[in-house]
Amino acid sequence: MISVDRMRRLGGVSMLVLSVIGAGVVVDRISEPALAMQQGQYAAPNGAPMSFADLIESVSPSVVTIQASTEVSDAATMPGMDGVPPQFREWMERQFRERGGQEQQPAQPRASLGSGFFISADGHVVTNNHVVAGATEITIGTADGETYPASIIGLDPQTDLALLKVDEDVVFPYVTLDEDPHYRVGDWVVAVGNPFGLGGTATAGIISATGREIGNSTYNDFMQIDAPINRGNSGGPTFDLNGNVVGVNSQIFSPSGGNVGIGFAIPSDVASRIIDQLLESGRVARGWLGVSIQNVTDDIAASQGLEEPTGAIVSSVVAGGPAASDGIERGDIILSVNGNDVDGSRDLTRRIADIPAGDRVTFRVLREERERTIRVRLGDRPSDEDLELMANDEELPVEVSYFGMQLVPLDDEMREVRGLSSDTSGLVIENIEAGAEAARKGLRSGDVILEAGGERINDVDAFTSAVDAARSDNRSAILLLVEGAGGQRYIALQVDQAE
Repeated sequence: MISVDRMRRLGGVSMLVLSVIGAGVVVDRISEPALAMQQGQYAAPNGAPMSFADLIESVSPSVVTIQASTEVSDAATMPGMDGVPPQFREWMERQFRERGGQEQQPAQPRASLGSGFFISADGHVVTNNHVVAGATEITIGTADGETYPASIIGLDPQTDLALLKVDEDVVFPYVTLDEDPHYRVGDWVVAVGNPFGLGGTATAGIISATGREIGNSTYNDFMQIDAPINRGNSGGPTFDLNGNVVGVNSQIFSPSGGNVGIGFAIPSDVASRIIDQLLESGRVARGWLGVSIQNVTDDIAASQGLEEPTGAIVSSVVAGGPAASDGIERGDIILSVNGNDVDGSRDLTRRIADIPAGDRVTFRVLREERERTIRVRLGDRPSDEDLELMANDEELPVEVSYFGMQLVPLDDEMREVRGLSSDTSGLVIENIEAGAEAARKGLRSGDVILEAGGERINDVDAFTSAVDAARSDNRSAILLLVEGAGGQRYIALQVDQAE
């Protein structure tokens, strides 16, 4: 009698294999690929290793754990303050303390953990900017259990990269950033790092996508990988199967903070350019045009006579910036840079950033439905803090200084204070220098200049034009109509005292 003692399925296309064991017959259902592999006739998928062990053993010594300490004020002395807006938090905490609550504590050290990797035998380490920004003390932990102090060589918040240095008489194992990586979606990658502070951990996966735009990543097109990465992997390397660093782990997408199969790495070609600049000068110098730009929509294209949306339109120009100095105006549509077509505002920003400050750049722009060529000498991109101050300044009234006076346009609040009608225009004297021409003639802070040279003054440009016209006409003085505490009066100021 024939009995089936066991059945086994290995997957794929199956076939029956009969083998006689004693009085019975065993029926094995084995897949053809599995059988072929057992017989040495089947190779793994192209590029897929049977094990990552050799690769990981080779590169792991170069990967480090980073502990960064920062001093932060323990302002959250009142429970449940995490979700309270900053403008209310200070008041609520003060009330809490006045009612006998816990006193605010002095600044306390706080530690954060991340990953990094050596790129030179003398101790240069690459990591993320957000891992070490603001750190007062940085400690590097190596795979063999040693710890070393490290210092910051340079930071680049725009790409979230940082370069550190360990100054010890040690030859460190290191890996190389691939300056010209050739990877495709589906290629194998291995991530090594320090997830959740557990120490050296390796995970493998594939490149899920390239060219990802994440948040405000103006200077990055991220590589998306599904090799599991978690909190603490930030700054660690992503390797190809040849042991080259093809990415620097930077962000994860996860509601819980744990891996859900979506992680993002900074491509190694971007990282290598940034790290080279940090190594050379401690900072990244980017070309700066001094404009705010936006994409050209279908409606904007139609209104400007373009057949299709292309280029980037200038929405504002920074006063005194490179664009303003060399003739680019608000409303211009920038179509090309040095002969290369511009594909939107993001593309233009990156093209400008890749050109050294001081270089002259040729722009083809569309203005009033007519193309023209403008050459601009780029500036050095200011820091984010300075750019923010510039942006804030643009929201304030434009100020001009003449005759020892600081002048700003008349606003509704000043009209109400002075009892002026809503259609009254002019310039308010915000400050005045003691001993200057205007002060000697009796002008005071708070006075309003209504006319200059017989013309109504609406803004600072009109005032500047009136002074320039007086010079051109060889007049020795310019006549101002001024509204002051005693009413309106005329005052003449000597033109040669204008500056």
